Amino acid sequence: MESGCGSPSVLPPWPQPRRQALHQLYYDPNIENKNLAQKWLMQAQVSPQAWHFSWQLLQPDKVPEIQYFGASALHIKISRYWSDIPTDQYESLKAQLFTQITHFASGSKIVLTRLCVALASLALSMMPDAWPCAVADMVRLFQAEDSPVDGQGRCLALLELLTVLPEEFQTSRLPQYRKGLVRASLAVECGAVFPLLEQLLQQPSSPSCVRQKVLKCFSSWVQLEVPLQDCEALIQAAFAALQDSELFDSSVEAIVNAISQPDAQRYVNTLLKLIPLVLGLQDQLRQAVQNGDMETSHGICRIAVALGENHSRALLDQVEHWQSFLALVNMIMFCTGIPGHYPVNETTSSLTLTFWYTLQDDILSFEAEKQAVYQQVYRPVYFQLVDVLLHKAQFPSDEEYGFWSSDEKEQFRIYRVDISDTLMYVYEMLGAELLSNLYEKLGRLLTSSEEPYSWQHTEALLYGFQSIAETIDVNYSDVVPGLIGLIPRISISNVQLADTVMFTIGALSEWLADHPVMINSVLPLVLHALGNPELSVSSVSTLKKICRECKYDLPPYAANIVAVSQDVLMKQIHKTSQCMWLMQALGFLLSALQVEEILKNLHSLISPYIQQLEKLAEEIPNPSNKLAIVHILGLLSNLFTTLDVSHHEDDHEGSELRKLPVPQGPNPVVVVLQQVFQLIQKVLSKWLNDAQVVEAVCAIFEKSVKTLLDDFAPMVPQLCEMLGRMYSTIPQASALDLTRQLVHIFAHEPAHFPPIEALFLLVTSVTLTLFQQGPRDHPDIVDSFMQLLAQALKRKPDLFLCERLDVKAVFQCAVLALKFPEAPTVKASCGFFTELLPRCGEVEPVGKVVQEDGRMLLVAVLEAIGGQASRSLMDCFADILFALNKHCFSLLSMWIKEALQPPGFPSARLSPEQKDTFSQQILRERVNKRRVKEMVKEFTLLCRGLHGTDYTADY
Repeated sequence: MESGCGSPSVLPPWPQPRRQALHQLYYDPNIENKNLAQKWLMQAQVSPQAWHFSWQLLQPDKVPEIQYFGASALHIKISRYWSDIPTDQYESLKAQLFTQITHFASGSKIVLTRLCVALASLALSMMPDAWPCAVADMVRLFQAEDSPVDGQGRCLALLELLTVLPEEFQTSRLPQYRKGLVRASLAVECGAVFPLLEQLLQQPSSPSCVRQKVLKCFSSWVQLEVPLQDCEALIQAAFAALQDSELFDSSVEAIVNAISQPDAQRYVNTLLKLIPLVLGLQDQLRQAVQNGDMETSHGICRIAVALGENHSRALLDQVEHWQSFLALVNMIMFCTGIPGHYPVNETTSSLTLTFWYTLQDDILSFEAEKQAVYQQVYRPVYFQLVDVLLHKAQFPSDEEYGFWSSDEKEQFRIYRVDISDTLMYVYEMLGAELLSNLYEKLGRLLTSSEEPYSWQHTEALLYGFQSIAETIDVNYSDVVPGLIGLIPRISISNVQLADTVMFTIGALSEWLADHPVMINSVLPLVLHALGNPELSVSSVSTLKKICRECKYDLPPYAANIVAVSQDVLMKQIHKTSQCMWLMQALGFLLSALQVEEILKNLHSLISPYIQQLEKLAEEIPNPSNKLAIVHILGLLSNLFTTLDVSHHEDDHEGSELRKLPVPQGPNPVVVVLQQVFQLIQKVLSKWLNDAQVVEAVCAIFEKSVKTLLDDFAPMVPQLCEMLGRMYSTIPQASALDLTRQLVHIFAHEPAHFPPIEALFLLVTSVTLTLFQQGPRDHPDIVDSFMQLLAQALKRKPDLFLCERLDVKAVFQCAVLALKFPEAPTVKASCGFFTELLPRCGEVEPVGKVVQEDGRMLLVAVLEAIGGQASRSLMDCFADILFALNKHCFSLLSMWIKEALQPPGFPSARLSPEQKDTFSQQILRERVNKRRVKEMVKEFTLLCRGLHGTDYTADY
């Protein structure tokens, strides 16, 4: 480090470019100029010159923005480049910082804070050996009477410094062993801080700004896991300060942080003393709710929840105090059921939901006898909770809801999902009685003739059912038949209610599969809802669930379902994604029919689209007909995704009792694909230049291949031929991905090997030509090509035996791909090499090319580790090194010494000894891949000059 890091007397002049950069950063409206200035200034902050210019920027004649930059530069230098500072300059640097903080105590607050952070960082780096009583020294220095700054200014500056010290410790990247030492030192130093804070907080003459700062300082220190009993006096003072509106927020933060320490549960006596303090806030809470004071009710709720959620187990263990804890639970229940609609009238109730999970887990974790006692106490509480949650889940009136913003509606939707999750969890505590409870309430509501019921109440009860049925197995519940019987009696006059009815039916689809006689009770409702665009998501998703779960019981309804679906599809009632879901539903439905029935339904279902596609294929390409083509192709691929006539034994419980349709003749999907194959080729001929259309075409075949597997076999020759023509004309990644699927499923079968091999050789040849022309513009193609090569090696290494395959060119292209800037492409290339290298012995052309060009691969890998590739990819390169070492040991031991010999390779930062150590470590490790990854990570940090810096902490 240049001498005089703390001396402003020998400073060079502050360069004009930096002044200009700061002006641009703060005042230039042009965002590009701002970004350039910020980049330049960040480089300046880490430069050696920063030690000099920082002090000059803090001079009184500079504006606060420039002073702030100077203080920030000092903090960066101290926190990140501590090793640059000679030990004999620690004291002068400390003194300079104290001087500057004293000066800014009556100046700019943002600059003062940055200087305090810089001094805090210095203290943490010096503690405990070089500055054993750092905190006590800070307190003593700022309490000195000979300071030019007034008492309040000094007090606030000291409190700011004491506040940022623990915060800086929490975010610092000290080595782990140092962190433990410093934490222990700070724990001791609490003795110099807390008495001062107590005195300032309880002193009547302390101004509000000082007391607020005290609370923030306390809040910061308690996060160092200070023993809760040492905080008692300050916590009580913070509770008292809750009555002062100016101190309320800071008091809440301090109390919550103190209570929430993980270590606090050890101090049960202190926790028990806190319960009356929290319960004492109930009047203030009720008053706040009555007055619509959301901030106060929110803060008090946070305190109650912090105590209950963090320490329910410890407090439940104190059996003799069960009544006081139950009172706290009831207070939290009040917060859960706080009046008003979330998030418009209140934002507090959502804070409490996690508490109910925690309390339930703790009760159910007790041994049987104690659990039975607490179940007796808390089951009624949880039944009350269900009522409260369902009340909170109710929609407001239609008129009120109409005034809500879209953001408020979205927040309410998420809130209801959280309630749904809580209800599902509560089922574990309450069991089948919960469903009976909900059913009785719904039954009374729907059958009562005394008073008209609100749709909101009905909807909430159904929502409760739906929440539980979606995740809990209700197949054995004796109330579900009654619920299914009640659903048709619901007077649906509202979209929200209709949506919930649909989702509830969908949640019960597995139950319907076990009780098919009830399908007819609800299916007409679902089919009717399909025609309402406002119920698009709920009706289509419910039909899809029914078709998936109950497909073997749907043949009697198939004609009706297909007719209604066809009608809504042709009327274009639904958005694209729902149309795709609907096609998937129909795929499930048709799968359970006899082959002749499937073909008949397919003909009526897709004929209109085929006719439309024929017409579009004749038209000159334009954006509007492109959208129509992609939509039709999407419908077909989604239909074929789920249309699977091969029935498996585990398709349905008790399937042996069912007479399943036996496929006869060719697969219906293959029949349709063969019929439309020429048409698809015609469409392609006009749209080969369009990646979206090509992707949509490939998706049809890719999804069909995945669903049909071996049944797709008749299509393999013509599809290989079409893919070859497509890729030869205009190479696209989607064609390579489909080729990879074909290789995966059919390459190992002798009957299909010839067309697969021909296609593989063709796309390889075309891609190699692309590499010669410059592949950098096509990282997606290179990525897919590498994945295809890896799949070929995995499934059928014989593809690399063909004389027409230029294995050497493939190898060299893959090495080139390792140098791409795109991470997915590099990962795919590494994946190819990790499949290729184990085949050195068994596939002769592979062994030959590795022997001839393996050194080139090693050099590329070392260059990447040396700094040319992202650090996030180091595991992938380590995999290649491991494979080379395991399968080509003698070659690697020769290559690695040669490759690392040139000075400055792979990094100028490496010594010959470090390179030699790395090569020996790698060559020794042929079994443990994880160790090789660790070695590569260490080596890349050395190469980049980052070893031992704070940049490595999260690496």
